[in-house]
Amino acid sequence: MHRFHLPAENWESSTLPPDESHHCANVLRLQAKERVTVFDGSGREAEAVILEANPKAVVMKVFAATKTSRPPCSITLAQAIPKGKNMDLIVQKAVELGASVIAPILSDRTVVQLDAAELEKKRAKWREVALEACKQCGQNHLPVVAEPSQPKEFFERAERSELMLIASLQPDARPLKSILADFVSAHSRLPRSATVMVGPEGDFTPAELSLAKSNGCIPVTLGPIILRTETAAIYCLSVLAHELFQPTKL
Repeated sequence: MHRFHLPAENWESSTLPPDESHHCANVLRLQAKERVTVFDGSGREAEAVILEANPKAVVMKVFAATKTSRPPCSITLAQAIPKGKNMDLIVQKAVELGASVIAPILSDRTVVQLDAAELEKKRAKWREVALEACKQCGQNHLPVVAEPSQPKEFFERAERSELMLIASLQPDARPLKSILADFVSAHSRLPRSATVMVGPEGDFTPAELSLAKSNGCIPVTLGPIILRTETAAIYCLSVLAHELFQPTKL
């Protein structure tokens, strides 16, 4: 069954926004009386039947609404922007793996150099990628795609998570299980929020790593093999989701 984003502000009128209406009526060519699924991006999902297939404003009747709970841990991926379209892939996989926030980072070694207007266009594109990923994978919680920022700005703007991590190739990096064991020992529970920073090709600079540590980030190792930045992001989110989306596991 096709899925469409019905923002919370459109829920009462049950009218799809213009871009979703166009996709429904012009691209998929759905007609009145056909059934679809809608979600608001904040956990609410419902079945719906199309009443009017207007390409500018598809009107529906919404029923059988349900609410999907958020994961027990809110995960933020602070990702150094990679070259090419790899950030699109990272955003897509971050949605599939349950990240709550995706924060693009402009590190000193970031290859991509864009001005403010170009960065905003990129951010809009990443939001589109995130929305499409939600529609495709059945994710009812649309993650926040934060404004791209330098590491210092990120720490100044972002709300600090209970567990702060930075993927690192340095000798002092520790396995995640060891870090989590220390957290559980100190708090008698798993963290309810976690941030992991993933660097660009060539890793974060020593100054950026030092800045992250001074803001509470613990260096975490991803194993003996050096991973590409997109692989590292997927690895981190997969392991964190496995360990932190199970509230009873200590």
